Amino acid sequence: MNALLLNKAAKPVVFLLALLPFAWLAWGVFTSNLGANPAEYLIRSSGDWTLRFICIVLAVTPLRVATKTPALARFRRMLGLFAYFYVCLHLLSYGFFDMGLDLGDIAKDIAKRPFILVGFSAFVLLTPLAATSFNRAIKALGVKHWQTLHRLVYVIAGLGLLHFFWMRAGKNNFGEPFVYAAIIAVLLGWRVFNALRKARMPAGPAHARAQLSK
Repeated sequence: MNALLLNKAAKPVVFLLALLPFAWLAWGVFTSNLGANPAEYLIRSSGDWTLRFICIVLAVTPLRVATKTPALARFRRMLGLFAYFYVCLHLLSYGFFDMGLDLGDIAKDIAKRPFILVGFSAFVLLTPLAATSFNRAIKALGVKHWQTLHRLVYVIAGLGLLHFFWMRAGKNNFGEPFVYAAIIAVLLGWRVFNALRKARMPAGPAHARAQLSK
């Protein structure tokens, strides 16, 4: 599996797979096949795919560790950029179809409706992550600062989930939000467990020598 993921063709294949939801939506627009309310379908679908890609990004490290497949890490930044791509599509769909691209009305709507404010906050926080998902940015910021910045993804996941819950609350439909909540809870819980486990581990050979000398 590791050798397969290191193949030169792997990244283009993953790139094309990540574009499939967009291709499906574009085809639906072209063929007028997005249901009775195409605007709502576009807004909801692009938002759903944003949350799905955030979950996929969060799943990369646990899968890499569990399957002992380090090559999975090479896809994480690209998948993160697709999360940003779909959130931009989500925001543009909302701005165009719901608000007619009237910036004043959009600003008023964001301030007036808390669930939109939460979603917009997630978009704002995701923007610097997308802007620094390149090797030059890592070198410019330094690895530690870059890693600290990109831990914002945990906050973004929480805000995205809250936005989704709040939106579905109007229709009293919590089935799908609970599924995403469970997935995100497991992925973040794994990180907490892993961090605690590492903190309790001996500090390597130096620790072992110290124990032997006692």
